[in-house]
Amino acid sequence: MASIWEWANPRKFMDWTDRALPVIAALAACLFVGGLVWGFFFTPDDYRQGATVKIFYLHVPSAMMAINIWAMMLVASLIWIVRRHHVSALAAKSAAAIGATMTLIALVTGAIWGKPMWGTYWEWDPRLTSFLILFLFYVGYMALWDAIENPDTAADLTSVLCLVGSVFAILSRYAVLFWNQGLHQGASLSMDAEENVADVYWYPALVCIAGFILLFVTLVLLRTRTEIRARRLHALEMRERVAGQ
Repeated sequence: MASIWEWANPRKFMDWTDRALPVIAALAACLFVGGLVWGFFFTPDDYRQGATVKIFYLHVPSAMMAINIWAMMLVASLIWIVRRHHVSALAAKSAAAIGATMTLIALVTGAIWGKPMWGTYWEWDPRLTSFLILFLFYVGYMALWDAIENPDTAADLTSVLCLVGSVFAILSRYAVLFWNQGLHQGASLSMDAEENVADVYWYPALVCIAGFILLFVTLVLLRTRTEIRARRLHALEMRERVAGQ
């Protein structure tokens, strides 16, 4: 386990991500663009939903990422609480804006998809409502980081907020199982052949999901590197101020 923490050392983190990022970014671009092109232009319209079914290729991956990014932030926050590892705190901070964007995409595409299917853009459905609350937790998490000047104190308080927000991340994932009501259907992707979408939609969806995952990895690594540089710059500025006095 010691080697894992060595790789997460800020200096080593900057070194290995500098080499890995071009490869990850290239794969992310290929899968992200390829999956969306395949899904939007090379799959048939649904017999009931028509062309609107293709919103699926944006809505489902972004919704999955919104929940799983919060889970990643939870793990990073727990590592900070237990080991006081600064890179983990910065990674959680870096992931928040990406997660908020994914949640917003899921909410907007869900509204667009819902209008022709449900006759309304919004309904206080359990899953929709829990997703909206999750978005507000993302916004609150970022606001808390910005409001506190001391980075360690900010990391402590945002970690606690992340623990609380995890309840709504779980509700967003399993709301349709907890409450047998609401307009939102069950899981679109399932290992159950009777519940899962047809293969013609399934395969491009998998490519889109892989693209979204690698896009997130690319962005969170880039943002974490930026946060490390910003912290180093701040430390240098503080040294110069002390030396000048």
